[in-house]
Amino acid sequence: MELEDYLDHLNSGKTVDGGSEMHEFMHLVSQEAIRICADINSSYHTPEELTMLFAELTGRPVPEGFALFPPFNADCGKNIHLGKSVFINSGCKFQDQGGIYIGDRALIGHNVVLATLNHPLDPARRSSLEPAPIRIEEDVWIGSGAIVLPGVRIGRGSVVAAGAVVTKDVPAMTVVGGVPAKPIKKIDAPSGSQEPLPPSSAPGRDAAARPQAV
Repeated sequence: MELEDYLDHLNSGKTVDGGSEMHEFMHLVSQEAIRICADINSSYHTPEELTMLFAELTGRPVPEGFALFPPFNADCGKNIHLGKSVFINSGCKFQDQGGIYIGDRALIGHNVVLATLNHPLDPARRSSLEPAPIRIEEDVWIGSGAIVLPGVRIGRGSVVAAGAVVTKDVPAMTVVGGVPAKPIKKIDAPSGSQEPLPPSSAPGRDAAARPQAV
C-alpha cells in the first residue's frame, strides 16, 4: 500500500476496519511519526531545526512564520496541514489521521489535543476507526488544555477557552468555553470589544469563559 492510497481512504471518511491491511499500514505510519516526534522532544533544537523536523513529520514544506515549543506528539503526521505563522505551544497532541487543517496565524495553546478518530460504539467493531477532519480557520486562538473532537470546524477569529471540550462547529468570531463547549460571547473585531450573548446562551458561572495565555 502507498501513503497516497492510505490518505485518500482517510480523507474520504471511510472506516478503517480493525485488523485490515489499511489498519496495519496505519500502524506503520504511526511508528515513523513516533520516531520523528522522539527526535523533536529528545534534546534542544533551534527554531530552524524544529521547522525541518516538522517538515519531515508532515511530508511537506512548512509555511513561513511557523513556531513550535516542544514537546509535541503526533501519531500520523502526514495529514497535518498548516497555514502561515502558526504557533503550537508545548505539550500538544495531534491525532491527525482524519486530517488537521490549521489556518494562518492560528495559536494553539499548551496541552491542546486535536483528535480526528472515533471508534464504533458496538464492542464487536470497536477496533475499527472512523476518521473525520478538524478544520481550524485563520486567526483562531485555542486556549490551554482544550480538546477538539473529530469533525469540528472552528471559524475564523474565534477563541476556545482553556479546558474546553469542543464537540460541535464554532461560528466565526465567537468565544466558546465549557464542557461541552458553548458560545459565551461574540468578538467585535473593528473595535476590539466583545458583545455578551443572552444569559440563556451562556454556560454556568464557572465555565472557562476567559481563555488562558497560549
